[in-house]
Amino acid sequence: MKIPRFSISLPLVRDINRTPPKSPGKPHQHDTIMASHRNQTPTTFSPKKNSITLQNLFEQDLPTFPCSNGNVSSPKSVNEDILSVISYCSSVLTSVDPSESPSQQDFKRIQLSKLLAIIKSSKKPLSYGVLEHLASIISLNLFRPLPAPANPSALADWPDDEDPISTFSPMWSRLQIVYEILLRLVMTTDPNVLKEYIDHPFLLKLLSLFQSEDTRERESLKNVYHKIYSKFTGERSFMRKSMNDVLLNYVFETEKHAGIAELLEIWGTIINGFTVPLKEEHKLFLMRVLISLHKTKGLQMYHRQLAYCVSQFVQKEPMLGGIVVRGILRYWPLTNCQKEILLIGQLEDLVENLDPNHYRNLALPLCTQITKCINSWNSQVAERALYVWNNEQFVRMASTAMVEVFPVIVQGMEMNLRWHWSKSVRQLTESVKLMLEDMDPVLYSKSLQDMEARESASREKDLKRRQRWQMIDEMAATKTQFLNLNPPQSLCVSN
Repeated sequence: MKIPRFSISLPLVRDINRTPPKSPGKPHQHDTIMASHRNQTPTTFSPKKNSITLQNLFEQDLPTFPCSNGNVSSPKSVNEDILSVISYCSSVLTSVDPSESPSQQDFKRIQLSKLLAIIKSSKKPLSYGVLEHLASIISLNLFRPLPAPANPSALADWPDDEDPISTFSPMWSRLQIVYEILLRLVMTTDPNVLKEYIDHPFLLKLLSLFQSEDTRERESLKNVYHKIYSKFTGERSFMRKSMNDVLLNYVFETEKHAGIAELLEIWGTIINGFTVPLKEEHKLFLMRVLISLHKTKGLQMYHRQLAYCVSQFVQKEPMLGGIVVRGILRYWPLTNCQKEILLIGQLEDLVENLDPNHYRNLALPLCTQITKCINSWNSQVAERALYVWNNEQFVRMASTAMVEVFPVIVQGMEMNLRWHWSKSVRQLTESVKLMLEDMDPVLYSKSLQDMEARESASREKDLKRRQRWQMIDEMAATKTQFLNLNPPQSLCVSN
């Protein structure tokens, strides 16, 4: 493959290094160097001086750059090396051409690898001009139109698989290097210098890439975005608001987004760093965004990250536990058994972090929902709900409101023992029943008697209703028979 030759204009190098103007009386050393360079052509550079030409740069096999006498290259030499590679990248890597040969694509990847190697080997901060060109190269390669989803319906109706979104981008071999370059810049460059290039439009475009279906790209994005959040303290409020907008748009508009799990992982680390007492802004985020995320069809895809975020809030302020529990109960699914199993486990974990002062207020709604799940015809849901009674903290919470809770629980247990089709569910129900009887035999017996009395009253009411309907049917039949025997006289109108 023929490698193109090109050169970097020396005024660009001077501008990048930002050399101050010389004094009137004394020639500047930089001008002496520049003059010597102007008197030479790229082909007359002597190898003895270890000058790096673009031809030598492109012919190297490994992404490393030798330094003269084994020492670290000067900042000017590093800037020239970076600009040499950038000149090629900016002219070729602005888009992806599917017709490119594998050798051409591999050559582009090598150039980016060399660029990353130079940046890693640099011991001093890069100049403003180099940063500007690097930011341009990063934007040109990362910010691109994402392909349409391979399976659009999968983003709204998740299957039972943990990760159905597994479309890999053919550009990843180069994108990975670009993400590493960006991460390296964020980690090593002063935020006050870099904020000129990583501004609000840049952050919004970076956030939009979380819709990529390539899990590898979303993972790299998560690391970069979180590192920017930790370094750029002045942009944290904007970044939180931008992520909130994405999550709310997902919940209330589209329910189609591939990167909700990664965004929630970032939020998990952010919430972990919140100080107590929590700010009102953070509490509103919990109530308006995190709780609302429980109602979507794609909950299975990000439930682990969501549950972690919610638990962090409750651990920091246990008083928020009541709001979270009631919010989850409000969005309880009616026909999605997998979501029910996930939410039962989340409620069980939340109970362990609740403020004991809220036990009595939450015992009845919690036990009522768990009892409904115990009576579910889906055996997995019923078994998972029955196992909740092995949790000591849940039993302790239920015991704070035994008088209100026991009638509901006893009725659910007896219904399962009488009518549930699953043998394993009936066996587990029997075990829980024995445990509840040991807790308070008198109250259990009374609740059972009250249930039987309610059933007897219901049967009597149903019998009376049937008798009334039967009486109405008999009266209607008698009237119909009478009308058939005595038809009414028709009125004749004479002319």
